[in-house]
Formats: sequence, C-alpha cells, structure tokens
Amino acid sequence: MHRLLVALFLFCALIAHGTAVAADADPKVLKVALLPDESPSTIIKNNQTLKAYLEKALDKKVDLVVTTDYSSMIEAMRHGRLELAFFGPLSYVMAKSKCDIEPFAAMQKKGKNTYRGVVIANTSAGINTLEDIKGKKMAYGDTASTSSHLIPKSLLAAKGLEARRDYEAHFVGSHDAVALNVQNNNAQAGGLSETIFEALVEKGTISKDKVKVLAVSAEFPEYPWTMRSDLSPALKKRIQDAFVDLTDPAVLKPFKADGFTRITDKDYDVVRDLAKILNLDLAKM
Repeated sequence: MHRLLVALFLFCALIAHGTAVAADADPKVLKVALLPDESPSTIIKNNQTLKAYLEKALDKKVDLVVTTDYSSMIEAMRHGRLELAFFGPLSYVMAKSKCDIEPFAAMQKKGKNTYRGVVIANTSAGINTLEDIKGKKMAYGDTASTSSHLIPKSLLAAKGLEARRDYEAHFVGSHDAVALNVQNNNAQAGGLSETIFEALVEKGTISKDKVKVLAVSAEFPEYPWTMRSDLSPALKKRIQDAFVDLTDPAVLKPFKADGFTRITDKDYDVVRDLAKILNLDLAKM
C-alpha cells in the first residue's frame, strides 16, 4: 500500500509539473491532416485513395483529419495530435515557429513546385490598377493563407497601400469565398491562388465578364507536406519515399498535382522574408 501511495504521489507530481509522456516515434495509426478548404466530408471522401495508398505503402492504419481552419490544424500539430499535416506555405512557417515539425514533400504541377497568387477585381468597380483599390473593400481568405492573404497584401504594400489605412480588409475564409465576394461586389477586389481562380473560371463558378485579374505575383514554393520531427528516422524515410514515389492519378487528383517532390525548410525562407517585410509576427498570428 505504501509503495502504491508513493507511486500515485509521483504520478500526480509529474502531471502537476506538466511533464508530458513522449510521443510514439512509430505509432500504429497515423493521423493525417488535410487542408480545410472545403467541407470536411467532401475532403475525406475525395482522399480515400490517398488513405488506401498510404496504408498499403506504410503498412499502417491511417486516419484522415480535417480541422476547422489553419489555426486549429497548427494547434493540433503543436500538441502532438497529428503525425502528418498538409499546410499552405504561410501556415507551414507559422506552424514551424510553434511546433517541432519538418516539411518533406511539396506538390508538383507541370514540372514545377512553385505557384502564384493573383489580385482580382470586380469589372464594374472602376478598378484598373492596384492603386485603384485605395478606399475600396479588399477580400482575403484565411489570415494564415499565403496566396489569399500574404501574397496579395504584399502586392498592395508594394504600391504603398496598407490595410485599414488605405482600404478595408475583410477575411472571408477561403479562396472560393474571395472570388465569389468579388464577383458579387461585396468586395471590389480580392486575393487568391491563381490555380484556384482558373479552376473556378473553368467550372463556370466565376465569370470573366464580372471578375478580372489585376496582378499576378512572383513564384512561391508550393504547399508542403509536413511530419512530426520526433518520428523514427526509418518511418520518416518511408513516409517521404511514399509521397515522392506517388504517381497514381486517382490519388493525385484532389491535389490537382502530377506528383510530389522532396523539399526542405530552407525552401520556405522566401515566405519568412515576405512576412518580415509586412511586419508579421509568425509566432503570434
């Protein structure tokens, strides 16, 4: 009884001092988070081929996870509730400033692992240049989004326009919502991924009679897949190889990609540099 009481006391003391049990370096189940850019049920349904592929390649059970937004995905990663997560470039560098994670693969499209953002405007709003956005409403997606916040905000800043001082900034949650808000003139301009904008036009969701492209950004590194840094080296290699070796069109279709390529943290320094220019504190966003 005495030993039991001593053990119980020590256990409670460890909890009181916040000592955490080490995360499993080779878990039987991998929790894999996907970008929350559509409804969770749609995302999980569309990525059943990815789940099946990873379970076969890694010989492990895979649970697909979709959080409510970028911030909650970062928090889940920070608390060790995820093994893998698919981030945008900005949300990745934000997560990296708070979590012990590492990028291992980035999307590749038409031989490139970079992409661009665009600033769009309603065709009836009298906006022909970025400078014309002064005094207007500008729609952004998520605060942690690269191409629907960081990139378009930097393009406006380069023209001397600052949010709140020179224009109204409204965060509407997603790239699709940005385009629709601009088309409906709820906002006269907005920023989003060039690829997503083109896809919306192709599907007929957005009409070029109502929305036009004002500016296109420079190239930025594509969305990275990340993993917990404390996973076993052998498992990390198997995970990276599984993504780099992936060629199945059915698995790649939801990502609108033709493959994944190896990538490192250094590739995202360009995003950190842009955040510094805009005076963004990544750890506090």
